Amino acid sequence: MKLKVGVIGSAGDLSQSSDANSVAAKAVALARALRKHDVILLTGATTGVVHVVGKAAHESGIFHVGISPASSEDEHQQRYKLPLDACDVIIYTGFGLKGRNVVLVRSCDIVVCVAGAMGSLNEFTIAHDEGKVIGCLTGTGGVADETHYLLERFSTQKNVSVIRNEDPEVLLDSCLQAIR
Repeated sequence: MKLKVGVIGSAGDLSQSSDANSVAAKAVALARALRKHDVILLTGATTGVVHVVGKAAHESGIFHVGISPASSEDEHQQRYKLPLDACDVIIYTGFGLKGRNVVLVRSCDIVVCVAGAMGSLNEFTIAHDEGKVIGCLTGTGGVADETHYLLERFSTQKNVSVIRNEDPEVLLDSCLQAIR
């Protein structure tokens, strides 16, 4: 069975970031790395940097499963203002954003964090508590760059596998090695 890699991260407008081009380039490079390993991609079927990864992965032939907070396609688009164009299939959970996060993270073998704010922090803590292999694409800001501090300050678990690297290919290779 193929490994399932979840990508979590900033759903906000990339153009608002001072280093938008750098973050977008890393997102596309992550999609290329995913393609090299023939994995299944899971995301929150959302916007921002996650959409950039998802769309680039989808266009390169990776099977992309979106996990939506909505209960239907209409709600996904109208209430949550989320896109449909990057996924091969969308699972409509109807569980809202936090409930969607649990379904997404539990469905993955590996979780990769790119940038990220409060929603990504929620996903990161779920992945941590579930004992998932977590990759943090550093140099993208947000949660991905703060996990060392968060773990040092708040984690009591000692055997948590959190891998940090600024190179998307090296990061994904390291995460895959950790799970095998």
